[in-house]
Amino acid sequence: MILGAEQFVFQPPPRIRWARRILIKPCANCPVPYPVTTSRDTLETVISAIRRVSEADIILLEGSPQQEPMKPVYQALSYDFPRVLTLDVRECVLVEVENPLPRPFALSTFWLPNVLLYCDYLISIAPFKVLAKQGNFSVRNLLGLLPVSKYGGENGTDWEALYELGIDKVIADLYFTLPFDLGIVDGRQKFLGTAESAEGQVEDYGHIFVGEPYDVDREASRAAGVVTEYLQWIEIAKAQLAEAEGYT
Repeated sequence: MILGAEQFVFQPPPRIRWARRILIKPCANCPVPYPVTTSRDTLETVISAIRRVSEADIILLEGSPQQEPMKPVYQALSYDFPRVLTLDVRECVLVEVENPLPRPFALSTFWLPNVLLYCDYLISIAPFKVLAKQGNFSVRNLLGLLPVSKYGGENGTDWEALYELGIDKVIADLYFTLPFDLGIVDGRQKFLGTAESAEGQVEDYGHIFVGEPYDVDREASRAAGVVTEYLQWIEIAKAQLAEAEGYT
């Protein structure tokens, strides 16, 4: 679903009414405001709408690629919502979760924060970013949930081990291993850059994409006029799963 930014009103899906714990994954890997990171205003809109229909625990969870503490980043971005718990991937207990794909592209298991397994509804909220002519939307936003302590390079930062495996294949594996219920891509503005940095060009756009994360990212990619590689790997996996089901 593509909505005009000025008319954007978040309508909580029915399942949110029955959830006990709701986890929101913002894009907050650096202390630079929207559109590099998730807008505080958009987060507030979503959280307020949830609060009107549910008293569930709401959790924000993010991790730093440089393994820096998240608290100063949350503070810099003004993520100071009442009755919302902010967590740091670096401080979470980790569990190993099996990839359900019969033929994983890169990883057969993932180390993930165990809090994810205790949440009833998972939401990824990402800005509209195109980096090196590739979409960087709600599914790619899930990379921040992977602990750098398990996947970092020799210097202990970033996901160097994952890039060596092929980062788009890793993202596709993660999509199936950790299925999020809802993706939101905040395209009130576009951020156009050449690499994973806070330097780039900002353009007004005026649209917000809401729906299942793969569908949302596909629509955002079409709108941006780019081919997003991790979506292609997800499509290949979907076709393989459909073929396997056809033989059962």
